[in-house]
Amino acid sequence: MFHVTDLAALNQMPPTWALLEPSEDQAFAKLQRRLTTMVERIFPNPLAPRTVVVLPSLSFDPDELTKITGVHHYEERMLCLLMLLQLPRTRVIYLSSQPIHETIIDYYLHLLPGIPGKHARQRLTMLSCHDSSNKPLTQKVLQRPMMLQRIREKIVGWDASHITCFNATPLEKELALALDIPLYACDPALTHWGSKSSGRAVFRQAGVSLPDGVEHLRDEIDIIDALTALKRRQPMLRRAVVKLNEGFSGEGNAIFSFRDCPKNRGIRKWVADQLSTTLQFEAAGETWSQYRAKFGQMGGIVESWIDGQNKRSPSVQCRITPKGKLEIISTHDQVLGGPSGQIFLGCTFPADEAYRLEIQDAGWKIGEILRREGVIGRFAVDFISVKEPDGWHHYAIEINLRKGGTTHPFLMLQFLTKGRYNLENGLYYTPANEPRYYYASDNIHDDGHIGLTPDDLIDMAVLDNLHFHGATQQGVVFHLMGALSEYGKFGAVCIGNTPQKAQALYKMTCSSLAMASACMV
Repeated sequence: MFHVTDLAALNQMPPTWALLEPSEDQAFAKLQRRLTTMVERIFPNPLAPRTVVVLPSLSFDPDELTKITGVHHYEERMLCLLMLLQLPRTRVIYLSSQPIHETIIDYYLHLLPGIPGKHARQRLTMLSCHDSSNKPLTQKVLQRPMMLQRIREKIVGWDASHITCFNATPLEKELALALDIPLYACDPALTHWGSKSSGRAVFRQAGVSLPDGVEHLRDEIDIIDALTALKRRQPMLRRAVVKLNEGFSGEGNAIFSFRDCPKNRGIRKWVADQLSTTLQFEAAGETWSQYRAKFGQMGGIVESWIDGQNKRSPSVQCRITPKGKLEIISTHDQVLGGPSGQIFLGCTFPADEAYRLEIQDAGWKIGEILRREGVIGRFAVDFISVKEPDGWHHYAIEINLRKGGTTHPFLMLQFLTKGRYNLENGLYYTPANEPRYYYASDNIHDDGHIGLTPDDLIDMAVLDNLHFHGATQQGVVFHLMGALSEYGKFGAVCIGNTPQKAQALYKMTCSSLAMASACMV
């Protein structure tokens, strides 16, 4: 059996196919074929018995993960999948690094429409590694034979069980083989299609616009050459973006300014002299020496900075089923922050009416390329969109072959309202044919909130009438509650019948929590 003990070394390893014995490759392929049968026989039937193992591991480079405040609580974002317990014969096994507070579990179970909480709780198994280290959760599980055995004992119906995860790496593949149930995610051998470099190749093949840039860069010399080439091609270019191939949430990005760059001769020397001091990092506390070392491990790209007076950052979410069917799931406008506005803070659903169908179309073209390559599971495509006199111009900048910051808000909307997404206009409708919108954030953060507990947050929501109401199908649903007391940070999905109502709920939530914090002093 192949074991990975150091995730930081993953990016220096040869492709997965070169690491696995042929018998393991064949075993995994056979395992994955079960998904096709399940899509046909199990998934469409709400009464079919099944077991879903929820694996919220953020299997990324540990150094990159430490850039996110309270990152070990991000495993809680997939608690939205406890809503699968509304299917009365479904069992859920939820894995976590550390125990999740019972208040938080009860909160989600009480959101279940039409299912008694006790009935749902009997079909839920929460298993914790009791391990706060920065290793990926999947690695922790694999290192605990007794925990693996407990998972196996709780699985009911092996031919109707699967693992759902945040992202797929060789670690998740190894766990699927260890448990002998398939992984509903992209095969790790194909996840290179989600790197910044390969993404640019897909955009070109799909005929979708992308920023001028250079990909498959390996080191500092490549960065210097790429920045020089961009400036020579675009003499008026003011800035460029350097990105780590496997960076996420914008934390692996850095801005290079061409201010005072010579116009003709000497561009390369000037870039080389300026690089270590001019590069501005999105991640707090990042240094050039750290970034250069990480770039040497991961590789990356350089792209032109897209300027514009009216600029947005929409995204389209898609899915490719195990049967190879491509589906558009949703569109969002991303809410970004950080020094140059590249770090994901939240999103609004749906994307602006002016262009949501245009990015749906671009997402479909990109999805067709990925489908032909054998990719399955959820993915998202991010864009930079600029309004010009002749309309909106969209530049594809990234493919995320995983769940992301827009996944759990939309899943909560679906689970709570049991509605449908309309491809023709990009809106979501309840069964009563009423549209719903939301504003969602993973980063409602204030040091004044430190010391508040999940119970305090829930009390505030109920007293201020912010809690989600099943009758009106509007209100606020919380996540990341475990991070509140230690970091003053939590997340919320604010669902309303108009975009204005969703925004108002978000503002009321922030205001109510600020008042609760003041009362603590």
